[in-house]
Amino acid sequence: MKYRSQLRPGLLVMLLVACAAAEADTLSIKAENDIISSGSDGHYSNGLEVIWGFEPEQDHWSRSLADLLPGWSGSAVDNVAYRFGHQIYTPEEIENNGLIEDDRPYAGLMFAGVSMFSDTPHEGWRSAEELHLDVGIVGPAAGGKRLQRAVHKATGSDEPNGWEHQLENEPFVNLAYQHRWWLQKRMGGLELEYGPSLGFSLGNLYTYASTGLGARLGQNLQRSFSIPSVTPGQSGNQFFHAGSGFGWYGFANLEGRYMAQNMLLDGNTFEDSHSVDRREWVGDATLGGVLTWSRWQLAFASVWRTREFEGQQEHDQFGSITLSTWL
Repeated sequence: MKYRSQLRPGLLVMLLVACAAAEADTLSIKAENDIISSGSDGHYSNGLEVIWGFEPEQDHWSRSLADLLPGWSGSAVDNVAYRFGHQIYTPEEIENNGLIEDDRPYAGLMFAGVSMFSDTPHEGWRSAEELHLDVGIVGPAAGGKRLQRAVHKATGSDEPNGWEHQLENEPFVNLAYQHRWWLQKRMGGLELEYGPSLGFSLGNLYTYASTGLGARLGQNLQRSFSIPSVTPGQSGNQFFHAGSGFGWYGFANLEGRYMAQNMLLDGNTFEDSHSVDRREWVGDATLGGVLTWSRWQLAFASVWRTREFEGQQEHDQFGSITLSTWL
């Protein structure tokens, strides 16, 4: 008998209760879609994430947890975020109702997560750390089939017919960490931050190690903290400081990952399912910009990703748009 689990409503309820109990400061809505950058509709087809960020009180649980973690300190936690999201993955030829063996599986994914961020200033540079814990489910319980068909019907897009071959229900737990070192310079009237990063992810959804090099160039960089990213990387620190006037920056980032596990390509862990031969080495090149004004922030990122599995004909390109506001 195949395992059929349901995403319990309590998971969302717990997230909303935690948000309501926190001193909420910022709310972000992030949309990721291949159409934003490439005009196609396949592979990572769509993602939507809601992020509630805040500065924790001195007695908040996150500070007590940070004191127990190696290399972390409760007093160094600058902000915390609760996250809830949904993602859809498909092969390129979504009108084909048969199993497309040499293209990635259909998959819906739903998750809830919590993140902690620490930013430590030094003379001429700063150290930024982030820790993420995600729990969720991949499979029919995530509702990818119903959601994509409803959206495509409403927009008059091609009907996705191959969802009968999607991955089976499987819950997942994933832990991710990234540390970035930002060197700080001035270039005339502009501010520049640049530096390397190291990170990892561990879980039955993704397991990988990563390294990268990024840069931010603009004005009033101190109002925000990080570079937006696209899955499998977490969303980064969306928290920002409200204030009068404008802040802006353009950014670029290169990241390489050694992928030891990717359920969305490898298939289910305990069930027979469609899978493809995953490539172990994957790279991303990201360009984008961020605009901050008053109580609002708008971020755009475009990602070029190398081929993720054998038989993939071309690299993928995704885009993300994130709108954030103070509450």
